[in-house]
Amino acid sequence: MQTLTVRHLTKYSYANPVTFQTHRLMLRPRDSHDLRLVHADLILSPSASVRWLHDVFGNSVAIADFHEPASELVIESLLTIERYGLGGLNFELDEGARDYPFVYSTDDRTDLGRMLECHYSDAQGELDAWARGFIATRPTDTMALLADINRGIRNGFAYQVRYEQGTQPPTETLRLGSGSCRDFALLLIEAARALGFGARFVTGYLYDPALDGENAGVIGAGATHAWADIYLPGAGWVEFDPTNGTIAADNLIRVAVTRDPAQAVPVAGGFTGAIGDYLGLIVDVSVRLQPEPLAA
Repeated sequence: MQTLTVRHLTKYSYANPVTFQTHRLMLRPRDSHDLRLVHADLILSPSASVRWLHDVFGNSVAIADFHEPASELVIESLLTIERYGLGGLNFELDEGARDYPFVYSTDDRTDLGRMLECHYSDAQGELDAWARGFIATRPTDTMALLADINRGIRNGFAYQVRYEQGTQPPTETLRLGSGSCRDFALLLIEAARALGFGARFVTGYLYDPALDGENAGVIGAGATHAWADIYLPGAGWVEFDPTNGTIAADNLIRVAVTRDPAQAVPVAGGFTGAIGDYLGLIVDVSVRLQPEPLAA
């Protein structure tokens, strides 16, 4: 078990006071057997009325209505989390799912629904051909196949921080050979769906032990992170991080799961003001290991 502290600061600046529209915030993780939320603070400036809801996926969402105009909007989330890792690939697939291809049960297919379907155009079959290129034989080992695709993205594409809104379509990521963590997660999700797997998008944070002086280093720390969940009978939802080529890694901090990346925006909202009022945005994320208290 690790106790981690997360600070996620978002700051918008404006040339003149503007009026803020309702904002939708996805910053609070859900408790589970592998993650316990010990403490959470949400600090907003200017002040706002906040109400909480669960979206269609069961994610915790804050709806903020701001009380007054301002020339700066600050949204700060402070979390203390206990993360209980599996300690490696400590799960077992059902016998019928160990080899690919396999067929989900009727109930699983019903519940997975659109998470079994590709969501993005692949008119020329580029994505389908790329995904099927990882299948050496039929049948083939399910986990080995998914691990190869996950590792193929890590080794075959260049990671780039992108400041543009939204996520690249998977075929564009294939053509460019580069992308952000969100782009890589979506590429893996759509490739898995093309092969018949149920897959979903995950957003959250990534702990890099190197920040605390340990001999490790990961890609994507210092910002919100994204990865993929793939549903495997017997194991359930398994986390695949194609940005780092890892599976079920202990350093992933899940905040929200959705069918599509557009449904998993950490901070979403607008403002009413004059043209040219918007000056810029600063986002700062830190995830640190909380030191254990000294023995008395």
